[in-house]
Amino acid sequence: MANGTPVRVNSITQLHRMLELPMPRHPLVSIVDYAKIKPPPGISAVFDFYSISLKRGVNKLSYGQQEYDFDEGVLYFMAPDQVLAQDDQPVAERSGWILFLHPDFLWNTVLAKTIRQFEFFNYSVREALFLSDREENIINGIIGNIQQEFESNIDKFSQDVVIAQLEVLLTYSRRFYERQFITRKITNHQILDRLESLLNICVTDNYMLSKGIPTVQYVAETLNISTRYLGSLLKQLTGQTTQQHIQYKVIEKAKEKLSTTDLSVSEIAYQLGFEHAQSFNKLFKAKTNFSPLAFRRSFN
Repeated sequence: MANGTPVRVNSITQLHRMLELPMPRHPLVSIVDYAKIKPPPGISAVFDFYSISLKRGVNKLSYGQQEYDFDEGVLYFMAPDQVLAQDDQPVAERSGWILFLHPDFLWNTVLAKTIRQFEFFNYSVREALFLSDREENIINGIIGNIQQEFESNIDKFSQDVVIAQLEVLLTYSRRFYERQFITRKITNHQILDRLESLLNICVTDNYMLSKGIPTVQYVAETLNISTRYLGSLLKQLTGQTTQQHIQYKVIEKAKEKLSTTDLSVSEIAYQLGFEHAQSFNKLFKAKTNFSPLAFRRSFN
């Protein structure tokens, strides 16, 4: 894998020069043939622009904690300031395309404000979107429309046409991600099982006394997936955010202590990793509609 300081790429024109490609027809948008890109092995780069790519011939890919060998197209999304690393291992055959989109192209459009709301731009490569043949044909058709627009004479309507096609592409991608969460439910439930096991350890007295309440970042890193992916998965399968899921486990542990021990509320708050009993009281009441003392009295 790539080593050293990543190369900063400020413009799409600069990228074309680096890759020894013909100059882009438009300085802010470019679609290139993936098979024609020959980056030096081991290189890593940070782009100042978005990229959307559909690739074949990438061999084995990781998705969450699992590895898959896919013949289908794989759709990747990258936002500005994310690091792209080229593996040292060469790939004999590969095909597909990469769309590069500079944020300046989105000026004065609604998409400039909404593009970051598409969560898959924050996903790591391990959470790429695997497409069926039908889905790939749909995405390729949209890319073909964009490419045709730039191969025609660029005029005052070109930006509007391309923006409209991009919005359709991103909406379809969101739909396909929803499908992926459902069709990969076995893997997703395996992640949930591992999450439950982790949180059961995290709410033990020894853990919470020494480390406090686990953070979303800690949980995601321990499961080796991104916080965004974990949040999307939990929302899809449980309707809860990761933070809500953690809080639920903490409250369940608090209920156990309130109903089976004589510890004071302050002692319980301390054992659960709260610095102040008031914070514990506030969270407990928000989640149960009872104060800790009222909950304890209900058992007497």
